[in-house]
Amino acid sequence: MASLRASDGKTNIVTTRSGSDLYLVDSTGWLEYLTEDSKAAAFGHYLEGEASVIMPSVVIFEVYRQLAKHRGRPLADRFASQALLRRVVPLDETVALAAANVSLDHHLNGNDAIVYATSRVCQAQLVTANTHFRGLPGVIIP
Repeated sequence: MASLRASDGKTNIVTTRSGSDLYLVDSTGWLEYLTEDSKAAAFGHYLEGEASVIMPSVVIFEVYRQLAKHRGRPLADRFASQALLRRVVPLDETVALAAANVSLDHHLNGNDAIVYATSRVCQAQLVTANTHFRGLPGVIIP
């Protein structure tokens, strides 16, 4: 896991906060954090401490797969043990139908649409490094 870091003080891009104290950190955020990349501290703000972060099952899939493939299974397993302590949100019929509409309306690929739809259905703010989400309501891009 990434080490505890102080916030780097950089400006965040926020598009219409939802007013929720619930967050969904997507795969890009988890990977930035776990690999201690340039935005690790910004995502650490949400992943360390007291923030309520939900975990879509598709994010577990994406992050575990990337870590196992590029960084090894031990890091992927450590991620999984932490991820499964959070509220896991499965891909159900409500999220699936919302994702289909989001994909059509905002031209997002399947997994991105599922992640964004999950944040909307759960009334959580999406925290991401993915600029495909720029301009969508309830998105924070650190």
